[in-house]
Amino acid sequence: MKRLLRMTHPIHLVVGPTLWGLWFVAIYAGLSVACSVSPPAPEQGTLTGINVAVGLATLATTVLLLGLSWAGVTAARRAELRRDCYFAFTSAGIHLFSAGATLFIGYPVVFLPPCI
Repeated sequence: MKRLLRMTHPIHLVVGPTLWGLWFVAIYAGLSVACSVSPPAPEQGTLTGINVAVGLATLATTVLLLGLSWAGVTAARRAELRRDCYFAFTSAGIHLFSAGATLFIGYPVVFLPPCI
């Protein structure tokens, strides 16, 4: 189990997209449920509880993915085997790409009025 947590393990190649997918499903499912249960008034603008929750989830996911990316780069620099270096650098890039995708989708969701 401890070997799975190392950043040089190949399982980290799918961790970034998996975290992004979980975030994506969670924010859109939460947004849909919140809009069907108690939609905010359109005059309220973008400063609603829904947007704050989506913004915090987006920020937390992005920070997590950037941290994993940094850990991957650090692990790649310490790796002695080329295979371990490859997996760490590639997973760091995938984590970084997933963080960018999170911001790319989360930013408009946060700054648009919900439930329109």
